[in-house]
Amino acid sequence: MPEPLRAARREPPQAPDTARPPGTAPRSPAPRPRAGWSRWIAAVCAVYVAAQLLLVLPGSGLGWDETVYTSQVSGRIPAATFSAPRARGISFLAAPVAHFTDSPLALRLWMAALSGIGLYVALHLWRRVLPERVLALAGALFAGLWITLFYGPQVMPNLWSAFGALAAVGCFVRAVRDPRDRAALVGLAAGVTVVGLMRPPDAGWLALPLAAVALAVPRWRRPAVLAVLVAGVVLGCAEWVVEAYVRYGGLSERLHSSSAVEGGMGLHFAVDDQVRSLSGRALCRPCTVRWRHKDTSLWWFALPFLAVGGAAVVPRLRRSAVWLAGLTAVSMALPYLFTISYAAPRFLLPTYALLALPVAEFLWWAATRAELAAEGSRLRLRPVAVAVVAVGLCGHLAIQGGVLHTATRNNHRTTQEYRAVADGLHAHGVTAPCTLSGVSAVPISFYTGCTSRQLDGPDRSIDTAGLLARTRQQPVAYLVTGGGRPPAFARAWRSVPLPTPRGARTFRAYLPPAR
Repeated sequence: MPEPLRAARREPPQAPDTARPPGTAPRSPAPRPRAGWSRWIAAVCAVYVAAQLLLVLPGSGLGWDETVYTSQVSGRIPAATFSAPRARGISFLAAPVAHFTDSPLALRLWMAALSGIGLYVALHLWRRVLPERVLALAGALFAGLWITLFYGPQVMPNLWSAFGALAAVGCFVRAVRDPRDRAALVGLAAGVTVVGLMRPPDAGWLALPLAAVALAVPRWRRPAVLAVLVAGVVLGCAEWVVEAYVRYGGLSERLHSSSAVEGGMGLHFAVDDQVRSLSGRALCRPCTVRWRHKDTSLWWFALPFLAVGGAAVVPRLRRSAVWLAGLTAVSMALPYLFTISYAAPRFLLPTYALLALPVAEFLWWAATRAELAAEGSRLRLRPVAVAVVAVGLCGHLAIQGGVLHTATRNNHRTTQEYRAVADGLHAHGVTAPCTLSGVSAVPISFYTGCTSRQLDGPDRSIDTAGLLARTRQQPVAYLVTGGGRPPAFARAWRSVPLPTPRGARTFRAYLPPAR
């Protein structure tokens, strides 16, 4: 049997801070959770929110996917077509603000604040399992990634899938160790439910290793834990499944449609795509770009070795928990590395959140040494190791900051393009209620207050006859870029150029004859 599972079998059911027999010294410092706030974790989360406000919010606007999620709960913007793979969890999270305003700044402030709370809760739930110093370092490592910062204030589900997974694994470990820990069962159900609401497939890949380990380790075979795990998956995915029967004709039909939107689910090698996307690309589809900025992916190649190192050096009382975090991280990465034919850095956020725990264990072990004394445990710093770790982390953060700047700059350019096109459409009389179709009609419709209706592609929601019928009821515009041409039915319509920022795509709108 693997060492982590043997360790799990030997673990006492109570939390790892149990008293040791008189006259003996513990093998390692055990975590000693205290009631109340986790000050170091709270400090990390506060810095995380502040960094978003300073580095991400100024000048940012809603991207394509964000406009889709936000429009579902907006009080002013018509709902965009909701394609089969999407889930509504993140829309529910944005609803308290999105229902009253479509201001990107208000949404950004709301989501940034929530992301800080989400990170705090996910880490705090681990305090009975790992020391607070390790958790604070893990939180800093995860929050310091450009991906985590960039998506913190965005209306996107992947970061919240990461928070839910991190909380669920921590609560799972607590629940299997101590049957009296009812709060852990609640946390486990809530964590898995959040993941299911945000990304239903992620909930399955999260539950799979947890259920397998619960069945494989005799001491962890607790029917209540397994029941709560299943209940979390059911609760989280219920809305998505019900909607499958209401809107798509059944679950199998929705899964088939989801696969088509994703480009055909199957055996695909997307590891290299993920590496190329780390230079600041929000989406790499198709991912045919050259791998130019290799320094931006150095941390990605080091991550598995650091995580394995942390799992190897972690004290025995914490070993099974850290190994389980790593196992779950691998499980949640598999579909995004080997079943889809493109990449987006945000897809692996749950994996990065979980792997931050063993990496933090390794870095803490590398920089300190534990000296055990009769009165307790003391930690001594290793000056050379501390210097190496500090220099490495500073270099890592500098690179992440550079990539974050690239990603935010791209977002600003796209936002300016969408807003300029929307202003041009308004100038030509395309005002709500109205309908847009064609290139980038989905996000631009959010900025114009129009409904988006596409004739083809994953957002197909209308046919030619339906679109022509709308021209008799409200303003309609068909958008093309560059030298593109509209469909045959719109070629006789009035063609007008639309203003865009320097260096952006050139847009033209085809408008039907005046009613």
